[in-house]
Amino acid sequence: MAYIKRTLESSILKINQDYSCLLLMGPRQTGKTTMLEHLMEGTDRAKVTLDDPENRRLAKSDPELFLQMYPAPVMIDEVQYAPELFSCIKIRIDSGAAPGSYWLTGSQSFQLMELAQESLAGRTAIVHMSALSQAELCGNAESEPLSLSLDALNRRGNALAPASAAEMYERIWLGGMPGHRSGKYRDRDVFYSSYVQSYINRDVSDMIPGVDKLLFADFIRAAACRVGQILNMHDIAQDVGVSDDTARRWLQILEKSEVIFYLRPYSNNLLKRTVKTPKLYFFDTGLVAWLTKYSSPEIVMSGVINGAILENYAVAEIRKTWLNNAKECLLHYYRDRDANEIDLIMESDGELHPIEIKKSTNPGVGIAAAFKILDKGSVPRGTGAVLCLRETLSAIDRNTFILPIWMV
Repeated sequence: MAYIKRTLESSILKINQDYSCLLLMGPRQTGKTTMLEHLMEGTDRAKVTLDDPENRRLAKSDPELFLQMYPAPVMIDEVQYAPELFSCIKIRIDSGAAPGSYWLTGSQSFQLMELAQESLAGRTAIVHMSALSQAELCGNAESEPLSLSLDALNRRGNALAPASAAEMYERIWLGGMPGHRSGKYRDRDVFYSSYVQSYINRDVSDMIPGVDKLLFADFIRAAACRVGQILNMHDIAQDVGVSDDTARRWLQILEKSEVIFYLRPYSNNLLKRTVKTPKLYFFDTGLVAWLTKYSSPEIVMSGVINGAILENYAVAEIRKTWLNNAKECLLHYYRDRDANEIDLIMESDGELHPIEIKKSTNPGVGIAAAFKILDKGSVPRGTGAVLCLRETLSAIDRNTFILPIWMV
């Protein structure tokens, strides 16, 4: 099994020089522990996992003794299982713990965020990791956050090889989970089946004691059928046969563990009649393709959700370019009651960058007409783009690029 270099590595090493505590969060099995173990090689940092029942028992019952037995520098894996550790780590940081003393990982991100904000506010660097990006899979782990300047796009284009529409759908179908893409677990179906079972048996069961596991699996599948769509909680609830309140709580669980994420609608006091409901996306399109029972990339490419899953892939990849550089980017979508729609708005450097995502190799000139609606707002509109299956970079005009999705 080959280790796949992660873009986040350089950011982690820089953060390690400034902060006594690093909290690395993200969905289960996205390579958090593997990356940190790789960075630990040749150092005196120890590792302890709270997946081990004995370690977990000690960390919960006597966190002070636990930290004495595993002194800094140390990596504590799955730290969400022992929130009692946070106050003890806080005391050590306030007493002058050296930079890089504590590396913490966990997969229940909302719970960890609450714990960190409660006990370690201002004392820890919080970083998110998602599944492998296409840049990492193609050997360009030093990629920058997406920028729509021509110089930045040319750098991206020079660092990556063009991919055809068929190759892009193969990437979508395979997904970005390191356990599968590294070759450790070669059977894709077995891998994703085990992933869902493990997620429900561990994370979901911890958060919802006594949950009907088969029903929750059906619920995840119903949500996967609606990627790239404005969230309709009632429809998902009806598909599975649960109440709207249950659907709301279960979606919160999926969001808390970063299996799904939302694009919130862009609103501005000068833009009226906007839709207020978020759009739903999964962190990994391989998981979506498995849940929706598409057995090959070719079937995904011609299937009912081919456009929606392509949009999910593009949005998730753009999001990764920022997360993988330990940066936050504000991502939105726009839709109003007059049927004006923009798939994605990337807000950075004081500008709004509108983006359309289309399953086309030759999008029409009028496809970006809705971008002008943003001119009515108070934040200036910057360069926009149409993301599509074209193999080369082009432009509609000076303000709108035609950008191949393989370049993201």
